[in-house]
Amino acid sequence: MINKQDQQLIALLRQNARASVSDLARALHLSRSTVQNRIARLESGGIIKGYSVEVGGEYTANQVEAHVSIKVHQKLTARTNSALEQIPNVAQLYAVSGEYDLLAIVQAQSLEALSAVLDDIGNLEGVERTNSAVVLETKFRR
Repeated sequence: MINKQDQQLIALLRQNARASVSDLARALHLSRSTVQNRIARLESGGIIKGYSVEVGGEYTANQVEAHVSIKVHQKLTARTNSALEQIPNVAQLYAVSGEYDLLAIVQAQSLEALSAVLDDIGNLEGVERTNSAVVLETKFRR
């Protein structure tokens, strides 16, 4: 069971996963050992699955992103999902309702690189067709 303090702790970790336990404890008005125990419990319970890196600066300044809708031959869905997982530029993959079956978030360092990745996706066995929307500007991200 996750209580309000656990939710606050998760929110703080989402803002900065590298925050020290001492800083988290101060922000939550809890003891350091209590916060350490909560983190351990959330990790062992599978609530916190891991920590990640959020890139910025020059790396993301030139990065382009596209949302790619993918129509898949139904009998090849599992194979297509596995193939998409092997493409490093596919940051996220969602199963969706509607005309298309999947929505891939694709990131690349240039339009040329993005075009190559989109070609790779379109050429995968099981992909019937794709429709891409290049992100022009991110208004906010949480």
